[in-house]
Formats: sequence, C-alpha cells, structure tokens
Amino acid sequence: MPEELTRGQARRIAVRAQLLTDPRPTDVMTVVRHLGVVQHDFTAYVAPNAHLVLWSRLGPAADDGELDARLVDRDLVEMQGMLRPAEDVALFRAAMAGWPGPEPRREWQREIAGWVDANERCREDILERLQHEGPLAARDLPDTTTVPWRSSGWTNAKNVQRLLDFLEARGEVAVSHREGRERMWDLAERVYPDDDGAAPPADEALRERARRRLAALGLARERSAETPGEPNDVGAVGEEVTVEGL
Repeated sequence: MPEELTRGQARRIAVRAQLLTDPRPTDVMTVVRHLGVVQHDFTAYVAPNAHLVLWSRLGPAADDGELDARLVDRDLVEMQGMLRPAEDVALFRAAMAGWPGPEPRREWQREIAGWVDANERCREDILERLQHEGPLAARDLPDTTTVPWRSSGWTNAKNVQRLLDFLEARGEVAVSHREGRERMWDLAERVYPDDDGAAPPADEALRERARRRLAALGLARERSAETPGEPNDVGAVGEEVTVEGL
C-alpha cells in the first residue's frame, strides 16, 4: 500500500521542493538548476516572471544583473520560452532528432511535420540567412513559404514565426538573445553547447527530465492532462503516495 501523507505533510514537501523555505539558495544557477525551468515572460505588472521567481527564492541576494549575465555567458539558454541550464540541452537532443515525436504519431503531429516539409524552401532560406547574417529577428527573415500557416488563433498567417518555432523544436535554430522583448534567432550550433557526446537515449533522457521535474515539484501525478510548456506529470519516477482526502 502506498504511504499516506497528511495535507500538511504534502504542503511542506511541495514548498520545500520549490526552494521556498530556509535556508535560501544563494545564486541564480542553483535555483534554475534545481527548478529545471523558469518561464521567460516579459509581462511585468510588478517585474518580469523570471525576476519574481528568483527574488522569491533568493530574497535580498537576488540580482537581475546576474540573470542577464548568465544568459550572455550561455550558462542559461532560452528554449521555447523557458530558461534552462545550458547543460540540460543534452536531455532534449533525442527529442529534437525525433521531432515531432515517436511513432505512432498523432494527427496534429503529422500535420505540422507535413507543413514543415511543404515549406522546405523557406526553411533553407532561413538557415542560409542565419548562417551569413544571424542573429536576426523573425521580421528580418524571408517568408518564402508556399503553404501558409493556418490557425484559428493569433498565429494565423505567421509563417516565419511558426516555422522558427518548429525549427527550434528540431534543434536547428535557437534564441541567441533578446532585444527588448524580441527574440533574436541564430543557428542552434552557435547557441547550444557542443554536447552531442553527452546526449542520452530518448527513454533515458525522458526519465531523467521527469526525475528532475519531480525533485522540483515535490509531489506530482504519474499522469495528467497535457499542457503547453513543461509537463505537469512525471511518469513512474519517485515513490508512490496518497494524500489525505484525495
């Protein structure tokens, strides 16, 4: 039988795992390496999200300049709108190589793969421009798509931006830096560390990512609904428990 936790115990596990207890961590890299991911959202009602996350963990030791310096030095990299330790890119290499996912693929995965294939000329034009002139903003890259991107939402007809998003997921391009809120794109080989030799197989990488996610959350479900960005579930890693009343 799984061990049962009281609600109080469950709360303490979650709060401690999120580095919200004493003693506080002392630097940016300790926080990001433990949390695994920090959303790079520039909306700032009080301050940008990454600064708030770091301030809530570091307290008076928080220094926005340290975050910026870590990004410049490539200790941290931006992947799909999230800040991650650069060494963690190795855990995504297999997924990049197997984009948009292992077989059997879902209908939406086949559709986006087909759209990218149909716009191979535009892909080649973007990579060539980045090779000779990068880093560049999306608006400075050529739109030579033959099949426009169709969406019922805000991405409709944003051909270059959507193609960049998929090329990022494939590990071909990466965000070099930001100028204001605008992402500046470059070839991934110029941004990510040369870690091909350290990249584990796909199943091993997924398990390690799940293990780190659980360490950062403290408590998580084995399965949960899919959400954009970092998953909320962790598979079979960790110890199975139940929580009082759930």
